[in-house]
Amino acid sequence: MSQKIAVFADVHGNYTALKAMYEDSLQQGVDQYWFMGDLFLPGPGAINVWHLMKKMAPQYIVRGNWDDLAVRGAAGKMDLEKPSHVYFARLAQWLAGQLPSTVFQEIAEWPLHQTVTTGSLKLSLAHNLPKLNMGQHLFPTNDSANFMDAFLGQEDVAIYAHVHHELMRYASDERLVLNPGSVGEPFNHWPRLQSDLRARYLLLTVDEIGLENIEFRHVAYQRELEWPAANKAGIPYPELYHKQLETGLVYTHDQELVNHYNQQYHYADEYRQYQQSLTGGSHD
Repeated sequence: MSQKIAVFADVHGNYTALKAMYEDSLQQGVDQYWFMGDLFLPGPGAINVWHLMKKMAPQYIVRGNWDDLAVRGAAGKMDLEKPSHVYFARLAQWLAGQLPSTVFQEIAEWPLHQTVTTGSLKLSLAHNLPKLNMGQHLFPTNDSANFMDAFLGQEDVAIYAHVHHELMRYASDERLVLNPGSVGEPFNHWPRLQSDLRARYLLLTVDEIGLENIEFRHVAYQRELEWPAANKAGIPYPELYHKQLETGLVYTHDQELVNHYNQQYHYADEYRQYQQSLTGGSHD
């Protein structure tokens, strides 16, 4: 008997996209969910995203790099050495004001990697590499040899996320590698493809033989609703989120642009004050 699995990742606080993806998955008759990391930020979704995540109740979860940033930043443990670090820190500070501490405690316990057996197949699940949830080693255009590193052992299929590109390709030994793309921030450097900003997820149909069907779902949603949601939530860097909604591009590592807003809104000072409020002391 076959079962349908919705594999999703990289929500990045976009509740409107996540809700649309969830509603589409119900129409597809999904039996279970697998989440591949990066739930929050820079979007305004917080407790609503968490409640929907709990409703979906993924059978398997792995921890992404933005999940780590949220946990560290909320705990006051981010350094402010670069403008982008201030960006991560100040966003995490905001998120800490929206969620109970138990959410961060739970996220911190999510594993980096899981090995799953379904039907006749063994699958490797990780946000990026099995032991490293950041970096560009598995960027979609890299050599097939790189994708051997998506496997921890003798798994048949590797599923990862992180690069925000939906993907189906092979490692150099012809084992299958899949990526569901991003629910909240799909990327593609080719402009015409980048203009498709629908929520992405991967729908797998698995039977006793193997993968009966592989489908990349693109779900339309009212992206324009994210802007008033961001205004209402009072997220830091609203200008950057607005740009992202319009273009689909992100500005996380545009140090000059991020620094402009850091200076304008005194975000580093705000985070230092937040750190002091957590410890009762001072931070250099």
